[in-house]
Amino acid sequence: MSKKRPDFDYERTFSYKFNKWLSGTEDPYVGKVEMKRQRRRKISPETVQERMRERHKLQEKVYDASDNKILVNFDKLYRVVAVLFCVILLALLVWNVSYLPPIGAVDKAVNNEVPERYIESGLEEIGAVNFVTGMILDYRAFDTLGESNVLFCATITVLILLQISDKKKKVLDEDMLFEPHDDPILRMSSRILVPVIMIFGIYVVLNGHLSPGGGFSGGAIIGSGLILYQNAFGFKHARKIFNERIYKTISATALATYCLCKTYSFFTGANHLDSHIPLGVPGHILSSGLILILNICVGMVVACTMYTFYVMFRRGDF
Repeated sequence: MSKKRPDFDYERTFSYKFNKWLSGTEDPYVGKVEMKRQRRRKISPETVQERMRERHKLQEKVYDASDNKILVNFDKLYRVVAVLFCVILLALLVWNVSYLPPIGAVDKAVNNEVPERYIESGLEEIGAVNFVTGMILDYRAFDTLGESNVLFCATITVLILLQISDKKKKVLDEDMLFEPHDDPILRMSSRILVPVIMIFGIYVVLNGHLSPGGGFSGGAIIGSGLILYQNAFGFKHARKIFNERIYKTISATALATYCLCKTYSFFTGANHLDSHIPLGVPGHILSSGLILILNICVGMVVACTMYTFYVMFRRGDF
């Protein structure tokens, strides 16, 4: 008389599993041989540093530059070629300089009718005591407009590439990593220097047609004053006097004003035709036609560009 085996014992036998597979009711490999997704392991910083040290030691043993003759000879050859290249380049430059005419020579190539016209007729035609500013903002004002637009386009490109998203702005507002640590010496010095820097920059811009200076140099001074203020008091305070909206308004207004002021050149001509704009008395602040207005426009564009570049590369936001 045979004893009947329980069902759970019979289901564990090979014959039962073989019959199930043979009949097609069950595949013993489904769900048992597939790779399972591994859980993400957290590696401590100490482990990462230890692995980096081991990798560095392995590279030193495998790529032994001190005993590898090929690498040693290449390094020596590289240094010799670099020195020879510098010496040859310096010799070529000195050789070319020796053919230049003496300083102040009358037969120099640059002594042509163009600078002669600037020097002899500049004060009469443009009314600017500073001939350099008169040349940049009158004779070559259209070129300067292109340069100002290049600065504006460069700033817009930096804004597109480096500006952070709106979701991260809230995190940055709470993060004190970008803020100064209440340096009393820096803040006290900034309270004294920033007003002086700003006033001096405005002076350089407004007197660009009367003395050395102009929109480019004065705008750089004003931009440095804004950067110093931001470093001393942080983004929270700097945002109150200069932000993205103010930048766009100032830059767009300055470029549009510059463009409107110089459109008369397309109708009256660059020279030999009267533009009907009074020049005023040379040496007075209200003289030289539209050069004062153009200097202000250029100065605002340069100042905004400097500060925007700084804050974008440092923080990604105003």
